[in-house]
Amino acid sequence: MKIFITDGSSDAFFTAVFYAFAERDCLITSDDKVQLSFDSEVVRIDPENDKCQRVINGIEKYDRLAEEEILLVLRSCDPLNEQTALEYIRKIMQTKAPVRKMLGLPEVIEFNDLLYKVRGETHRMKGFLRFMESRDGALYAPFSPDNDITDLLMAHFAERMKAERFVIHDVKRKIAGMYDGREWIMARVGEAEVYLSEYERAFENLWKKYYKAVNIESRPHIKQMKGYMPVRYWKFLPEKRD
Repeated sequence: MKIFITDGSSDAFFTAVFYAFAERDCLITSDDKVQLSFDSEVVRIDPENDKCQRVINGIEKYDRLAEEEILLVLRSCDPLNEQTALEYIRKIMQTKAPVRKMLGLPEVIEFNDLLYKVRGETHRMKGFLRFMESRDGALYAPFSPDNDITDLLMAHFAERMKAERFVIHDVKRKIAGMYDGREWIMARVGEAEVYLSEYERAFENLWKKYYKAVNIESRPHIKQMKGYMPVRYWKFLPEKRD
């Protein structure tokens, strides 16, 4: 069995698809710690622009929307996301037509499931993300998403908050998007120590008091709260921080 190991970039993935397409039994992954069997043959893949583009052109020939969807699936935290994308591409090329609505195919079911999760988390975080004002007036929003979606959120908030300076920090992946009021960039960062403004501290205290006032202790609604806001996001909410 051939195992194609990439650097995690989309260009490397499409390059790996070029080499893997003719293989009957293979795996594409960016996890260099993947468990190997005795008959495994490891092939390390670097991005090759010509082969990458040939694969993309082949996909677009039969489905113009598929590339965007594949790029979203590659953001998934699922350890088999690249293999799922490979099998989906195989099915498109075999069918020579879009397959997203062929819900009887396991390749399509698995692909759509990952796509739904990435899109769903991106949509949720546009409403759930909480910004805090730092002492220098910039806004800071830490979060720990399941999927790699920080740059998708940067594009959204840069358009929505054009006059603000802000940072969106994925503390799990140690990456951050930074916007200076004109353009945004992505960078690798370590631990961040943020000093809040006095206004922010006062606002958080008011918010906690409001939250406590409207909450009826004798009638807990934890199940409903979990439905509206997944527990894994609670640690970044002021009202849940204590």
